[in-house]
Amino acid sequence: MTARPPLVIAVDGPAAAGKGTLARRLAAELRLPYLDTGLLYRATGRRVLDRGLDPRDAVAAEAEARAMTPEDLSRTDLRGPAADMAASAVAAIPAVRAALLDWQRQFGRRHGAVMDGRDIGTVVFPDAPIKLFVTAGPEERARRRWAELHARGVAADLDQVEAELRARDAQDAGRSVAPMKPAEDATVLDTTDLDAEAAYAAALRVVRARMAAA
Repeated sequence: MTARPPLVIAVDGPAAAGKGTLARRLAAELRLPYLDTGLLYRATGRRVLDRGLDPRDAVAAEAEARAMTPEDLSRTDLRGPAADMAASAVAAIPAVRAALLDWQRQFGRRHGAVMDGRDIGTVVFPDAPIKLFVTAGPEERARRRWAELHARGVAADLDQVEAELRARDAQDAGRSVAPMKPAEDATVLDTTDLDAEAAYAAALRVVRARMAAA
């Protein structure tokens, strides 16, 4: 009898839709490792900025992706508008995505994982048995991101936050390599009108049902 491969749950979606919170809670509930794959791109983007270079510079971005260390994922400056746009810029570079792809796959194949990002279900683990695409309206996502920044003591203008989210959405969805989109077999979960508990309950129902059917 062939052993089942480790369980990988793919959680994709745009920024501030709530996918990270859901993925972390699902990982804790199911006792699986958790990986925020966006941190890989944020860390790469930050490394490029540290060198005073443009995150759109393919050569520089690939070099920093390959030089990234686990310690880079623990940096305290991986959130905020500058990190957001740098991450989106390096993520659009094919060589950067190739450099980080094996890292992500090896992580998931070790013991299984709940992984959140933008292309987990379409590129990183297209055969994952459970896929969620978590989304919400741009106005609501902007409100959530603004509240998050405010809670951290970061001054931000709500209209500017929304404009930056819309710009990142367009960049992520429009890139030629691994654009952000729901996998064909993903369950789309719209959290616009759901609080954190309701969104988690809905996601857990989907996961339990998929696990029972597997």
